[in-house]
Amino acid sequence: MHRGSFVPALLLAALVIVAPAPAHAQQQIVIDATAPTTPFPHFWEEMFGSGHANLAMRESYRDDLRAVKKVADFEYVRFHGILDDENAVYNLDDRCNPVYNFAYVDQIYDGLLKNGVRPFVEISFMPKKLAFNPLDLHVFWYHPNVSPPRSYTQWDELMKHFAQHLVDRYGIDEVAQWYFEVWNEPNIDFWGGIPRQQSYFELYAHTARDLKSVSPRLRVGGPATAAASWVPEFLTYVATNHVPADFVSTHAYADDTVENLFGNHQPVPMDDRVCRALAKVRGQIKASPLPDLPLYLTEWNVQGEDQSRDTIFVGPALANTVRQCDGLVNMMSFWTFSDVFEEGGPIPRPFVGMFGLRAKGGIDKPAYYAYGLLHRLGHRRIANAADDAIVTKTAPGGLAIAVWNLVDPGKEGANQSVALRFRHVSPQAQITLERVDANHGNVLPKYAAMGSPIDPTPDQVEQLNRETALPLPQPAHLTDGALTLTLTPNALVLVEVRP
Repeated sequence: MHRGSFVPALLLAALVIVAPAPAHAQQQIVIDATAPTTPFPHFWEEMFGSGHANLAMRESYRDDLRAVKKVADFEYVRFHGILDDENAVYNLDDRCNPVYNFAYVDQIYDGLLKNGVRPFVEISFMPKKLAFNPLDLHVFWYHPNVSPPRSYTQWDELMKHFAQHLVDRYGIDEVAQWYFEVWNEPNIDFWGGIPRQQSYFELYAHTARDLKSVSPRLRVGGPATAAASWVPEFLTYVATNHVPADFVSTHAYADDTVENLFGNHQPVPMDDRVCRALAKVRGQIKASPLPDLPLYLTEWNVQGEDQSRDTIFVGPALANTVRQCDGLVNMMSFWTFSDVFEEGGPIPRPFVGMFGLRAKGGIDKPAYYAYGLLHRLGHRRIANAADDAIVTKTAPGGLAIAVWNLVDPGKEGANQSVALRFRHVSPQAQITLERVDANHGNVLPKYAAMGSPIDPTPDQVEQLNRETALPLPQPAHLTDGALTLTLTPNALVLVEVRP
């Protein structure tokens, strides 16, 4: 989980749209519709993060899940704390024998599967009655226990019962499609073992072997570290000790420090840090005894300075990350699909700089609409040297192109004129445009005009979502084989070309 809690709200008056700045010199992007393509799996939208497990029993959680699935059609969801005491998984009888209770686990996973989403199971945190230190509680509002187990024999039995219960309830053919990730960010204060790395590796070894003893088809991996850490050491450990590992997982945020991500002080722009970290980790995997393991970035997000995660900045920042990370990672899990995740307690009001695609009450943020645009990119990519465009082929033989004008938080931006020059595209081709920008999909001005209610009513939420919903695609046409676009600061535009 990204560290930190609520960011103090800025005055929404500071977000009033100013008059467009003058455009820069026109940029030319040449697109050859017959150029070779490479596979372009939608790795950025196949998984999302979502707070802690107990939330998943709420209808509001499932409302947000269903809404995001409409625009991203994701397959997996990850959250903390399936073993937390609030889910009552582990208890002791009067003779101190373990008692297992999976009633809430069933409700949580049943709800996901009913809505077409599978769990990316994060095995965490420690039940207090199994903890070596029952008082080793994290500062999060729901106070998960981060202690190692007091008995690995009892931990092994819990893991085997947990996995066997899932297989018995859902069937091995289903559960074999899930992922089991051991713990969350054990390299920082989410793990209380001493020494930290060695004790985590012991936890991992026990857990991986326990799961595989139930079925070798269960997929398990780690180290689930913050800031792209511990991967070489983890791979050396599992290879040397013959411990099962089906994948590598780690985390990286655009506003993680360069020192934490790379161990040095060389300047790396925030917009480049996530994919640079992935390139580092991918290289570490290739150089390891297990060079072919898939890589999952199970937490990431764009930079959050000046509450930027509530703004239209997320669209270009997301697109830019997709452009750079293509080919480096198997799945990326955006943290989170909803702002309601309770690290610092129940969220006090909408728009306080949180991570999600939807604000408190189910209000669609610009990130929500940006994901919807990028979802419509094709699954074959045409190489292009532009650092502000992704060019893809779509299944019917058309094109889908994302173009953006990225301006970092706190920076002055200018309009950008872009000419898309097409080759081997009919002059009569049907072309449409959709955009997320200051005037499309941007909820903050609408929320301010409403009076910035702390607790929006359902009618107010419906009004905000209705007023910010993207209009139907706008028709456009080629002039001498070109399409000229004017991109305002932090605009994201999807261009679709149909033969």
